[in-house]
Amino acid sequence: MKYLIISLTSFFLTCITGSAQELTATVTINSDKVQGTDKSIFQTLQTALIEFINNKKWSTASFSQNERIDCTFTIVVNSLENNKFSCEIQVQARRPVYNSAYTTTIFNIRDTEFDFEYTEYQQLEHTEETLDSNLTATIIYYIYMILGFDFDSFSPNGGKQFFQQAQQIVSLAQSNSQWNGWTAFANKRNRHALATALTENQGESFHTLWYAYHRKGLDEMAANADRGRANIIAALPALKTLKQARPTSPLLQLFTDCKLDETVLIYSKATVQEKQEGYKMFSELFPAASTRYASLKN
Repeated sequence: MKYLIISLTSFFLTCITGSAQELTATVTINSDKVQGTDKSIFQTLQTALIEFINNKKWSTASFSQNERIDCTFTIVVNSLENNKFSCEIQVQARRPVYNSAYTTTIFNIRDTEFDFEYTEYQQLEHTEETLDSNLTATIIYYIYMILGFDFDSFSPNGGKQFFQQAQQIVSLAQSNSQWNGWTAFANKRNRHALATALTENQGESFHTLWYAYHRKGLDEMAANADRGRANIIAALPALKTLKQARPTSPLLQLFTDCKLDETVLIYSKATVQEKQEGYKMFSELFPAASTRYASLKN
């Protein structure tokens, strides 16, 4: 099983073609802002996306039913005119912590640049070489992100191929200038920026941290809470390395959104000195979020 035999992840990725899909996704479309429109199109789109995400194999990895990744896609429709949707999307994913009932967030992002065209009952399709619409391009991109962060949490650089596939989606999407969210340097946190951060050399420290935090940290805590906590605390300085290399890296914001509150809770059982060191580090890394780690100050 993927969650028990971590060392076989790479073998599964390259050698086994499994029959079970990877994701158990919930899709919600919030159309409250749109008035005077037949609401059936939103239900049709929601159903189509659920089937598109959950019923397709997105990798060669072998998953059993209970190993499928729990994730949510929440789409807020800001406006709809002539089948042109202007939206934002929130994508979240979680994974279980070994030998416990606890689940930890591995991906959490809000994307406000999500415009697309969709006609009711339109078939959602995908081939490796082409992209049919900004709708499917964006959804596929985030599917690869979820897979990348999940696999990275189980083996060193285990998500590399998925991040590279997300980068390929970026490259393909950029050829259509009318699709938003893909432009280089237009937004420090857009899809281009995140994929670049995850595939460039400066992001290696983050990948190392992600594996250590989950596999050597959280997954160890059921057996030995002190050891797991110590491993997490020892891994966190990688964030300082990342900030020195890329002060505006979107990975820093992603860590804040996914892990900061959880990390502060982990620090609550640490020594006074460790708490003070943690407070100092977070003050340097995330000054705007000071209220969230204020409990470590004293």
